[in-house]
Amino acid sequence: MTRVISTLGLVLLVGCNRSEPERPRTSVHARAATSAGGERATDDQGRCSGEGAGREVSEYDTSGDEYADVRKVFLVIGEGRLARLVLICREADLNGDGIKDVVRYYDDEGRPQREESDRNFDGRMDQVTTFEEGRILRVETDTVGDGRIDTKVFYENGRPSRAERDLNGRSTATEWQPDRWEYFEDGQMVRMGTDLDGDGRVDRWDRNADWMRAQVEAERRQEREAQEAAERAANGGEESDGA
Repeated sequence: MTRVISTLGLVLLVGCNRSEPERPRTSVHARAATSAGGERATDDQGRCSGEGAGREVSEYDTSGDEYADVRKVFLVIGEGRLARLVLICREADLNGDGIKDVVRYYDDEGRPQREESDRNFDGRMDQVTTFEEGRILRVETDTVGDGRIDTKVFYENGRPSRAERDLNGRSTATEWQPDRWEYFEDGQMVRMGTDLDGDGRVDRWDRNADWMRAQVEAERRQEREAQEAAERAANGGEESDGA
């Protein structure tokens, strides 16, 4: 059964913890485990707090199991007829175990600001996505499940531009020490540099041969088109008959 606490119109979320410093370690969120019989956890370990003046909470059952699996927290801004609700936090239980697996915070304009997610449902938030002006700026991931960020992907105009990876686990909570750098063009990795001796500098570069071949072909095609255009201009704009 769906339980709705708020009945006003929806607009999206204000960011929480805005001044939180960047760190390479994912935040570990303790959760109550389900029993061997698969019972739902009694504490959903939610992060969207409805406490505080001017906050309203809505909960929804989107899976039809009569348990609320989505929670939204809104902040009332303004007074009287000018009052409006701004979504400041949204979280969801994706696998139906009663624990919230993903939480997203929003800014005052309803644009996403930060998202934390537990992708493998092991009780640890293993991916943090940072947004800027509503677009993805950076995605930090713990790919091995040790509680530490080991991969960072940076975006430009909504597309990945480069990635940094800590393959040897040398990074700490205060110092990010990648040993592989990857660069992308049009969503495709075109070159990769690897630090083999741990001194922080690239020792070996690998390049995407298929991408380089395509670039050469594109350049040759542009040269042919430019030459054909020049020939047409020289002939008064008439197409050449091949004679």
